[in-house]
Amino acid sequence: MKKLTILFLLCLFCGCAFAQIKSDSLAYQLQRKKINAMLLQRTQKFGQYSQSLSMHTGIFGLQTKKDIRRSNDILIDIVKTDDDIYKELKILLEYRAFQQTQVQTSSRQAEDSNIGFMTTINKLRNQIDQLKAEAEKTQQEHEKLKHIGIIALVIMGAITLYLATRRIK
Repeated sequence: MKKLTILFLLCLFCGCAFAQIKSDSLAYQLQRKKINAMLLQRTQKFGQYSQSLSMHTGIFGLQTKKDIRRSNDILIDIVKTDDDIYKELKILLEYRAFQQTQVQTSSRQAEDSNIGFMTTINKLRNQIDQLKAEAEKTQQEHEKLKHIGIIALVIMGAITLYLATRRIK
């Protein structure tokens, strides 16, 4: 019964740890999708920047101030997107570090609980061995007392017969 209880508690602990890891993994996956979307957006903005650099709306095919400002605005937007990507990457790396720490912690806890279970099992086995030895010793003492009692009864019977036959003579 105790083995089943221990097994149940161990399965419950592992299930909770797995559910926690799975939810963290989901958050990690969502963060990755967010970063990939931002990278796609950055690629599109860079394409717009390249296109704006090739636009020459001025006289004799030269760029105007408006063209240069548009290109600079797109470039500034790309830099802002890069900053946002770096922030999100930092969050993603923190998720990963947190997951690794959590896995290490849960494995350490499982290992500690397994060592505790093994210690308890060994302790109980030693107690069982001691109880068996005590029971055997008690059984031997009981057998000795039983033999002594039988011998005492036989001696008392013999004495009683001796005294009874002596009075008769």
